[in-house]
Parts: sequence; C-alpha cells; structure tokens
Amino acid sequence: MVRNSSAAVRVGVRTRSLSESRLRYIRQLGATDIFVDHADTEEEPDEFNDRDGSDTIAVGPDQIPSVSELTAARDRIEDAELSFTGIQSLPYSMYGDIMFGRDGADDALDQITTLIQNLGEAGIPVLGYQWNPRSVVPMRTSPVETRGGAEATAFDYDELDDPDELAPGLDRAYTEEEFWENYQYFLETVLPVAEKAGVDLALHPVDPPSLESLGGIPRLFRNVENFEKAMELVPSDNHGLKLCLGCFSQMGEDVTDVIRRFGERDQIAFIHFRDVVGTVPKFHETFVDTGNFDTAEAVRTLHDVGYEGTVIPDHVPKMEGDDDWRHRARGFTVGYLRGVIDTVRTEPQQATTVAETE
Repeated sequence: MVRNSSAAVRVGVRTRSLSESRLRYIRQLGATDIFVDHADTEEEPDEFNDRDGSDTIAVGPDQIPSVSELTAARDRIEDAELSFTGIQSLPYSMYGDIMFGRDGADDALDQITTLIQNLGEAGIPVLGYQWNPRSVVPMRTSPVETRGGAEATAFDYDELDDPDELAPGLDRAYTEEEFWENYQYFLETVLPVAEKAGVDLALHPVDPPSLESLGGIPRLFRNVENFEKAMELVPSDNHGLKLCLGCFSQMGEDVTDVIRRFGERDQIAFIHFRDVVGTVPKFHETFVDTGNFDTAEAVRTLHDVGYEGTVIPDHVPKMEGDDDWRHRARGFTVGYLRGVIDTVRTEPQQATTVAETE
C-alpha cells in the first residue's frame, strides 16, 4: 500500500520581512506557510537575526498589531499565494515579567491576550512562544565550521565563564517551584482566551535544553517529562508544542519517539525541523541532511501519526554568499525537506501481516 497521501505535511518559512521580494522568493521555493518573527532584533542572538528585514509586523511591549494590521499582512501574504499561519514567537520582553512574577505581569498578560484575540479575528491560527530569556542568558557560544566551511552556531558548556553567576538584572536565584507557579498562572489566563479566539498556542523548548538552571534562572522546558507536565497543567485543545526537533536532538532523545509521543496525542502545533551534531553539554548545528537523527525517518513518523501541519527550517548554517536571513541555506533546507516529504508520502508502506506479529 502507499502511505497516506492526504497527510498534509507542509513546508513553511519563518521570516521577519514581508517585502514583496521576500514573499516571492519563499513562494518560488515551493513553501506554503509563513510564520512572522517579532520585530525586535535586539532580543535575538546575532546568528538568528533577519536584521535587514523590512515591511514587518511589530510585536512587542506596547506594540500589539491591530486586527486591521494583521489582516492587511495576511492579505499581502495571500496575494503571494502563501498562508499567514502564525506568529513565530513572543519576545522575552513581552513575557519576562510573567515568568519572574514581577509587578508588570498583569499588564503583560493583558497585551498577550489582546494579541491572541486580534490573531483570532484576523484568521491567523497559531501563536508560538517560549519560556526562555534568550537575551538574558547565553544560548550559544563560539560558532564552528561545518560542511564546506559553512558557519554553524554551537554551544559548549565549558566555554561559559560562570554558569551559576546570576544573570544581569537578577538579585537572587529563582526556584523551579516559583517558575511553575507563574507559568500555571500564565496558562490559566491565556488559554481560555485562545480557545474562544480559535488560536493555538505552541510552546518551544529552552535552548540549550537539559540544563536545570542557568544564571540563577530555572529552565523548565528542558526535557520530555516537563513538556508532558506543561500539556497536563491546564489541559486545552488549543495548547501544543512548537516541536523543535533540534532541541530534542540536543537532549539526546530519540526524535521519532518524541514525534510519536506527542503526535499521537495531537499535541504538535507546528515543527522546527533542524538538527545538530552532539548533545548538551556540547553540540553544534548543521545542515538538515546530516546530524543526530535520520530526516527521512522523522518525516515517515510524522506521516504515520497523521500529522497535518507545517514544518519550518529554523536555524540554518551560513552558506557562501548568504544574506543576513541566510537565504541560500533556507532555500536548500526548504528544497531538501520538500523532496523528502514527497518521497515519503508516496513510498510503499510495509504491510504488517499476522505472521509478522506472531
């Protein structure tokens, strides 16, 4: 028999720029879905910025796009024969006060719930988020060279001067219990709004994962067990994972097992499709066709669990001639993923006979 050809695994792209040329390029690659990055480049490590991005949507403190602004962006994206599927992530400046339980938490929650309501009214179905102060604690250390001299981001715990030194702006270390309590308050506030708006919230792992704390800050979403706890804490059909395969690969997890575990529960909102070589405490990112896990087997597992959603290239190495967005590396990754998806979708599936199961 042939694999389920109706299983709609699509390839999307994250982009800060919504310029006509950027949208044309993405459509020419054969991608179908757009996830818009927030506009604050100061909150992202340099390696992951799209600093030259133009015609973007401002998402940040006191910068909540209106329904009309979101609708105009959706129309522009649809005019390019693409779908405005979601906001890639919230900047730390929007959720930091909630995470730490500071005085500005309720104001931040008001802004996030307004954003969710506006997304729902504009027909944009996904809001990605994370619980990881990327601009406060180190996410990567010195880059390395990978295939052909391409530059790849890396993490080496031994390169950190003092991992236990309090992060800038902190006067004490925080406990995991505090962070779980604040996170539950966040979910109890935003998920009812998301359900009413018809918007799915998608939780991303901390990166690097596995570490219990860094700079006095607990790293809640560092392992599979804590993701299960997050999904059970305030159960909702509108809460799922921004399943970053690279992060679970960094944990040393079997990526196909992770896909099955959450895919069979219909808890995958969308997927960051990337990989690394090595695991925490030392790894580096690489091209999608080489790394810890088998790309084709991961795609087969997505089809087998009936995943109908988007996979997007996330971090990509910097290739010769790349711009700040790394357009060549993203183009390679989109094409590679589309080829693997099409091949897996139509390849013969092993039929399980009674004799094989006995």
